[in-house]
Amino acid sequence: MVIIKELKDFVDVHGVLLAASGVPAVLYQQLFEKLSSETFDGGSFFQIELCENGKQKRLVLSCDTLLKDSQIFLVDHAWSFRLPDARNQLQEIPELVKRMATLMCVADEFDLEACENVTGECGQVSINEAKENPQDIIDRELCKAREEDRDVLWLELEDFQIDDEMLCSLDLSSKLPNLVGLNLWGNKLETIESVAQTVGGFNQLRALWLNENPLLKHCGTALRNILLDLLPQLEIYNSQFTHNYSQWALGFCAGIYGAEKPVDKEQRACPLKDVTELDLSNRSIHNLSNKVFNPLELPLLTSLNLRGNPLDQNSAENLLELLHGFINLQSLEVDIPGPLGSSAVKIAETLPNLSSINGVSASKILEEEKVIVDSNLEPRLPEWSNGEPLIDRILRAMWMYLMTYRLADEEKLDETPVWYMMDELGSALRHSDVPNFKIVPFLFMPDGKITSAISYSVMWPNNDVHKGEECTRDYLPGIGEDKQRSSRLTAWFHTPEHYFIQMHDQYYHKLHSTAFRYPVRRDSQTQSIRPNDGRPLLVYTDNVQVEEFLNRPEFVLTDDIKKADVVWTSMQIDEEFKKIAGLKDHQYVNQFPFEACIVMKHHLAQTIQQAHGDPQWFQITYNLETQLSELIGDYLVRDKEGQNNLWILKPWNMARTIDTTVTGYLPTIIRLMETGPKICQKYIENPALFKGRKFDLRYIVLLRSVQPLEIFLSDIFWVRLANNQYTLKESSLSDYETHFTVMNYRGQLNHINTDEFVSEFEHEHNERWVGIHEKVRAMIRAVFESASALHPEMHCPTARAIYGVDVMIDSEFQPKLLEVTYCPDCTRACKYDVKAVVGSGEIIKGSEFFNDIFGCLFLNDSRHVSQL
Repeated sequence: MVIIKELKDFVDVHGVLLAASGVPAVLYQQLFEKLSSETFDGGSFFQIELCENGKQKRLVLSCDTLLKDSQIFLVDHAWSFRLPDARNQLQEIPELVKRMATLMCVADEFDLEACENVTGECGQVSINEAKENPQDIIDRELCKAREEDRDVLWLELEDFQIDDEMLCSLDLSSKLPNLVGLNLWGNKLETIESVAQTVGGFNQLRALWLNENPLLKHCGTALRNILLDLLPQLEIYNSQFTHNYSQWALGFCAGIYGAEKPVDKEQRACPLKDVTELDLSNRSIHNLSNKVFNPLELPLLTSLNLRGNPLDQNSAENLLELLHGFINLQSLEVDIPGPLGSSAVKIAETLPNLSSINGVSASKILEEEKVIVDSNLEPRLPEWSNGEPLIDRILRAMWMYLMTYRLADEEKLDETPVWYMMDELGSALRHSDVPNFKIVPFLFMPDGKITSAISYSVMWPNNDVHKGEECTRDYLPGIGEDKQRSSRLTAWFHTPEHYFIQMHDQYYHKLHSTAFRYPVRRDSQTQSIRPNDGRPLLVYTDNVQVEEFLNRPEFVLTDDIKKADVVWTSMQIDEEFKKIAGLKDHQYVNQFPFEACIVMKHHLAQTIQQAHGDPQWFQITYNLETQLSELIGDYLVRDKEGQNNLWILKPWNMARTIDTTVTGYLPTIIRLMETGPKICQKYIENPALFKGRKFDLRYIVLLRSVQPLEIFLSDIFWVRLANNQYTLKESSLSDYETHFTVMNYRGQLNHINTDEFVSEFEHEHNERWVGIHEKVRAMIRAVFESASALHPEMHCPTARAIYGVDVMIDSEFQPKLLEVTYCPDCTRACKYDVKAVVGSGEIIKGSEFFNDIFGCLFLNDSRHVSQL
């Protein structure tokens, strides 16, 4: 045991962690001292402020200056947990709920009294201000206009509770016939007639706001059409441009025209000639007319925002050509993908004068080949419905803040990651692509052992920071576009939906245009491998069931792997293994080369999709390492159409449902990528149930040859049951014994004999099992045909193997493939005698299972197996 007392001991014990975390060596001494004394001094340097209307917090430097790498700060971990335990911990610790809810800005009931005080004060002010009558406003404007010898050209009547009767009584068109702008936002207007009667006489009206009036909900389109006919000069309606927009509308967006200056009295030929910045975002512009918007009218334009406009009457090429003429244009904001195309790189190349696109340096876009860029994305803010439990709010909002690590020692890596919430200071660090702080998890081991480690985060300035500046971190440090950075930012920000839906549509079309050409079936060509002299085959194995139950006389176990005719192992047999073990090419092994194409989940999905596209028996599946954009698009489409949006995330190559999660929340899906490569598969939300519980089936498949394909199905299969009644309540999704069925390693295993299960299932659902069984057989055959056709490199004349194929049945009795497992656990097959539910109906002894398996694979027997 090393008791750390000196800096040298600290560095010796934590050297690897220090190097991996990137802590500058100049800060080692300071970090050691603060860890040893548990010094949390961030309060002397920073302050936390509310932002985003109280739905987020941000961290601001309160001292004068922090130079780069000059200080390091400890950040405590307010909550650490493994994901399946999160809900239970919140339910058991009320104080944790209160702290997390406040930290995440979802704690409205904890702040209720303060909110009521603020609301009361604000409400009183609002009432006092609202006592002024709309008629008083009109009279005041008329009086002021007479004094200045001019017409009233602009009228603001926002939030005056004006209803249809009051609007008509104001007689606006008679009193103010020359209005250019009229704001009726936020009133109580309900009929088209009252509005049309009022504004129909305004021949000069160019801007009209009726936003947030009740009539827009039920007759918005009809009202718009009527008003555009009545008001030929109208250029801005409800904040959006009409097809009549001219230089005046552009001038309004540039701040030239408005309530203080409705029109240009000087009648200048080029009123926009001095405009340098123009924000046209979210104006519903369909056609960016070069008659109005062009370099001659806007010669000094340097900054342009076109976000949120369809511009569907312009081609991308024409728009780029138009923008190319603005030689002074340096900054451009535009949806990507969008009206200028789907690539920021192409935009930067076409408009070489640009210095930034969406706040990102054009040179950086070209250097890093960024396709989608955006530095001004709207953050995802916490939302909840009335009465939603506070714990549910926390479990959703936490994904905006969580960080993660895995524990490891000299022997192994922990299978399940630890997620943690930093304290109030650390959690207030918001994102920036160009952060001024770096923050990383750090395990302090005061006695040099991982068992005594205390988890912190440590943060330090990686740029100079000055008083009043916001302190930021990169939410995705070290992750570039090659690892889908822009798409992954969707976990924290509202990214352009159109792009992702477009990516999904392309992928969907590709899947549904795939047609598999089934190979011609050939007769079996494999022969028994038993020597002609009749001697038994020597078998080397590390499988306890094979050791115990393989006892037919044609096989004899051996401890010498070099002498074995058959090597049956759970180890991966690659060239390195063969070299170390001294294996020769003539020895038979229980693995096929390149079998990863079916036993690794992402490769299995790829194999099936390349062969069959989107077959009915396989849920749509995405490899999150390469297909995140397509998954996000699928999620968004389902969300818009009100479809079920539950997904299951599975690691590429882990068994026993380790690190497997069911969720319907997109940020959760994206953030879980941080704990290792995963697939994301549409959850089977409507499974067939057995007495109200979820179940799946484990089949054993015997592969004797890949080319030609010789594949067999064992007559023995078994059912795996969840322990709890099935439900889709959100609170149940983290409950292992409700949504998962593998109870061999956790939970209580409830075994039922296969024949009993089938009989009771048929009775419960009034469905014959033989029909389901035939569908399962056809599905399994299709899986291995796909592998044989797409991966002929799997073929090996000295390979024989068995695979576990896990199948679920949906409520329409359609089998669904879950996964294919190498060297499956066959404990249950050996332990229980079962009555065959197909074929002869005889009793099959569990103790004969491996005798039958080895007989089929190596002796060409067919007892208790059937060829597919």
